[in-house]
Order: sequence, then structure tokens, then C-alpha cells
Amino acid sequence: MALYEHVYLARQDISAQQVEALTEQLKAVIESFEGKVTKVEYWGVKSLAYRIKKNRKAHFSLLNIEAPSAALTEMERQMGINEDVLRFMTLRVEEHEAGPSAMMRKRDDDDRGERGERPRGPRPERGEKGDRGPRRPREDTAGEEGLY
Repeated sequence: MALYEHVYLARQDISAQQVEALTEQLKAVIESFEGKVTKVEYWGVKSLAYRIKKNRKAHFSLLNIEAPSAALTEMERQMGINEDVLRFMTLRVEEHEAGPSAMMRKRDDDDRGERGERPRGPRPERGEKGDRGPRRPREDTAGEEGLY
């Protein structure tokens, strides 16, 4: 069976429990076709880059799926009918990512410290790698007045 990553966006005004129920409904569809959902991640309510069906925010969820293509077709058909689902995207992958997804790791990275600064190493000294070197002298622009 093929491996898929599926992300869907649900309307902001439904509750997290309703999003969880929707995820369970999708899992039931996949399992009815002898597929399985190996990982479910709820990413929370996030702002959208642009309005989608008059919504500025949405609940984001990720499903890692191992199922035949017929299961995905039926799941996507039902998502298209559901008014609570704003958008969805399914990608076929070679293998599922082990551990938390990039979005969940990003949330962990945000817990950096009081001021939100990243720990920095020592700055390179002059002349070391990372330095752009000395500035070049500016060209004489005295004869080009008024061109700007």
C-alpha cells in the first residue's frame, strides 16, 4: 500500500473536539478500505495567509496514511462535501517522517528563552571566514550631480 501525508484545514468557529471527531470520521473511512492512519497531529488554530471562504484562521491537522488509492479518493470526496473543511491536500511520500513533524518541532523551537533569542556562538574575528573583508573606496561621483 502507498504512503500519504494528508493535511486539512477546518473552519475556525468549530471546536477542537469537533475537529477531533472529523479526524476520527476520516480514520474510519481509511480503515474501511483496509488502510491505516499511522500518525495524527493537531497543529492548532493558525492564521491563514489569505481569506479562504471568508475565514482568516483555521484548525490545521496532519494525518500520515498507509492505504490504497481508493481509500484516499473516498476520503477526499467526503471532505469536499463537508462544509467545515476549508482546504485539504494529500501528498504521496516514499516514507513517513519519524518523530514529530516540522510544524511540531517549530513549536518546540519557539520555547527558546525569555526574549525569544536564539543562542549564538562567538562572532568571527576580522579576516576569518564569514567576514566580507575591507570596504572598497567609493567611486568619485562629483561629475554626476543631478542624475538621481
